[in-house]
Amino acid sequence: MLHTPRSTRGMVTSPHHLASQAGLDVLKDGGTALDAVIATAAALAVVYPHMTSIGGDAFWLIMWPDGRTETIDACGAAAAKADLAFYRNAGHAAVPWRGGAAANTVAGTISGWGEAHRLSQTYHARQQTQALSLERLLRDAIWYAEAGVPVTAGGAEVAVQKGAELRVVPGYAAVFEPEGLPLRDGDILKNPALGQTLRTLAAEGPNSFYTGSLAQSVAADLAAAGSPLSAADLAAHAAMLREPLSVGITGATLYNMAPPTQGVASLLILALFDRLRVQEPESFAYWHGLVEATKQAFRYRDTHVGDPAYMTVEAQHTLSDPAVLDQMADAIDPQKAAPWPYPSQAGDTVWMGAIDADGVAVSMIQSTYFEFGSGVVLPQTGIVWQNRGSSFRLTEDGWNALRPGRKPFHTLNPAAARFHDGRVMVYGTMGGEGQPQTQAAVFTRYAQYGMGLQQAVTAPRWLLGRTWGEESVTLKYEDRFAPEVVAQMSAAGHQMERVAPFTSMMGHSGALVRHRNGILEGATDPRSDGVVAAW
Repeated sequence: MLHTPRSTRGMVTSPHHLASQAGLDVLKDGGTALDAVIATAAALAVVYPHMTSIGGDAFWLIMWPDGRTETIDACGAAAAKADLAFYRNAGHAAVPWRGGAAANTVAGTISGWGEAHRLSQTYHARQQTQALSLERLLRDAIWYAEAGVPVTAGGAEVAVQKGAELRVVPGYAAVFEPEGLPLRDGDILKNPALGQTLRTLAAEGPNSFYTGSLAQSVAADLAAAGSPLSAADLAAHAAMLREPLSVGITGATLYNMAPPTQGVASLLILALFDRLRVQEPESFAYWHGLVEATKQAFRYRDTHVGDPAYMTVEAQHTLSDPAVLDQMADAIDPQKAAPWPYPSQAGDTVWMGAIDADGVAVSMIQSTYFEFGSGVVLPQTGIVWQNRGSSFRLTEDGWNALRPGRKPFHTLNPAAARFHDGRVMVYGTMGGEGQPQTQAAVFTRYAQYGMGLQQAVTAPRWLLGRTWGEESVTLKYEDRFAPEVVAQMSAAGHQMERVAPFTSMMGHSGALVRHRNGILEGATDPRSDGVVAAW
């Protein structure tokens, strides 16, 4: 899969073809890229439930045609009752990965949809065009939830792998093992309760999830599952418009999300690698340089990044200080691997992007953290609730320590770039620890070495650390790299581990580019079930 689709009127990419098509149909009906992403995200919550849900968090990065860039932080905070005593009294030495006790943070996704829809309506009003209703944006997702959708091979594989730990969690088996067995590839998955929830959102608006009729049923079901979340926690939540992080490199300005995400790490990798001045792509210098830049960025991330209210270092100040960046780049040995491991982060999610005919470009990522999140499925609403708060540390203080009202550290980070030649690019991936690394691979191959966009996404990738909840300290690589380069990496001290080509371990990435003349290019990951939908 190396051909890069092109068009001029609009384009959507996501890890599931039905979701991409749902977004494209919204563009055809006159919607903005924001509208298209809401439709895509809603569809993904139904057709890709092992990776995302409306019971999770989301982050949006929006590139406006007038040069403005802004973000939406739709991340929920820990419950008021989620403190050390809550877990210690229950006999937990750490926050559980599954079950009600893992469902300890508010789901922010719907608030992000609401803010994005508001921004889109404002844009429609300025352009004197007809805004689309939320009902229109959720139409396809509602149909798929109520009529059913074929289970993907990837979804079935996860359901089998995780079935033992999930089927004992309240609500999971009723939806995802309705006949007492994990769903199989090609089975029809229905979630009528989720369909009704989406209908209620369409009729009552996003606030219903936090202060309306949906909030009451959500809170009741969470309490019954053993979650510390309450109706008051839901009511206290709101999405936030925030300035993006940015950093300049040769030929472009890069953008990403501010903390509590790891967006600063993604930007640091590319800023440090730019300073290495590697001339030959796919060489030892290329691969080694990006891996070592990753180590520098991750050390910074794991030392400083979390809820910005608790941070002592300003991420943008670091990115804006050439002396600091030079010092970090100078710490990279061009011939020898630095010691590893360092604490790693897991996570599974979906990235999607859209660009409309006006040039509004959106990079968005939506997640439940682990596959199927906490595993809790709320019976009245059909919502899979996230377990993002399982990343909190049960300690009195320090990095990512549990506190009521505190936002957890997030691996989620949607990326974008404005090139000096007028191109605009949105890109991203799922994959927890792998997100910054895959972003770096895709961006550098396309932007710095002239590889075709789809070729850059399809090309073999690597992963330092872990993804999909598996502990590992090796440098895993797909079995498509030149053997002599692999040998050089091993000789430099990297702990190499070969994995199968096109493995989902390497994430489900995608990218869209708009050229100055209006031509759009798109790419989707052959490791996913996605497609580029265009017109």
